[in-house]
Amino acid sequence: MLKERARFIRLETVRLIEIAKTGHYTSVFSAAEIFAALYYDVMRLRKGDPSWASRDRFTIGKGHAAVGLFPIYADLGFFPKEWLDNYTRLGSPLGDHPDMRKVPGVDFSSGSIGHALSNGLGMVLAQRWTGEDYRVFCMMGDGEMQEGQVWEAALNAAQHKARNLIAIVDRNGYQLDGRVDDLMNIEPLDEKWRAFGWEVHTVDGHDVARVTELLRRVRADDERTRPCMIIARTSKGRGVSYMETEPGWHLGYLDPSDAEKAIAEINALDA
Repeated sequence: MLKERARFIRLETVRLIEIAKTGHYTSVFSAAEIFAALYYDVMRLRKGDPSWASRDRFTIGKGHAAVGLFPIYADLGFFPKEWLDNYTRLGSPLGDHPDMRKVPGVDFSSGSIGHALSNGLGMVLAQRWTGEDYRVFCMMGDGEMQEGQVWEAALNAAQHKARNLIAIVDRNGYQLDGRVDDLMNIEPLDEKWRAFGWEVHTVDGHDVARVTELLRRVRADDERTRPCMIIARTSKGRGVSYMETEPGWHLGYLDPSDAEKAIAEINALDA
């Protein structure tokens, strides 16, 4: 079921970008299994009720991947599915990046890289006044690890023992300008996060069963006193072979004939 939800996310991304005529295929494709695991299994949510006070929250630094989240929100009844058909059109609440003021289900307006972890930490600290007991999941890109704001938030989260904060790095190896480690090497990433006081796990981000099992386990862990980091090893553009090592597909458009070939690859993918 979760494999099919990951396929659904990829296929809907192709469909919505066809409406917009430009978009971020590869950033969604690397995260599709993680999105599926979170929203269809791990996170505590109520269908049709995106404002439920006790829901788990999700912040995303790589806000350009929102095109892969909007179909999930519609599928969960957070807003009418018809909204998707007008993606990015004049007057539509659905833009290239998520806007929490306009889109039910969006917990954080993102796209300015580096701020999602700070925002997620704020949500966790707010629990100490509200008495709610939710988890906050925060996804960041690996290029985002080059932002100083991320590491300031990491220090603060450890200092405040923000055990309900679960971060995920989509370690797909690429950012807008090329390979992450060629532009600014971020390894050893696991050791860095441990040195900042976090519990750290590494997982194959496309093995949906392992991703789900790990996320379930860390969500349910009531003994942990530290924030948790999951480094998900992924491939940017996963599911469409010619996108997987070509950074130029960070932002692009498939003409109808190429879209048909991409859809065929996605349908043939054993996620």
